[in-house]
Amino acid sequence: MLYTICIVLILIASVLVILAVLVQSPKSGMAANFGASNQVMGVRETTNFLEKFTWTMAVAILVLSLVATVAMEGGNVEGSSALSKDAQALQERLIENETAIPQAEIPAAQEEAAPEAE
Repeated sequence: MLYTICIVLILIASVLVILAVLVQSPKSGMAANFGASNQVMGVRETTNFLEKFTWTMAVAILVLSLVATVAMEGGNVEGSSALSKDAQALQERLIENETAIPQAEIPAAQEEAAPEAE
């Protein structure tokens, strides 16, 4: 339940970030030369608000992503039990059919002839 709520909030925050970035005026580049009139009539305050809002939403997305990861239950994913059973069966089949890698025999060091008993 918490996982679903986090995902919905992440989606809402993502849409809000997209809208906030699209509304912001560019701060540099060729378009900035024509935007000198943007600082008249309190537009400067709007720019500060949009920048703070963008950063706040970005941090919210990060925190909600971490919370969703912690809250995620592996057993609730549909089909995960079937997939894990298939994976386990494949692993067992590989272990059963595993052929031993032929090992090269290391020739025994030639034993020096023991001195013959006199």
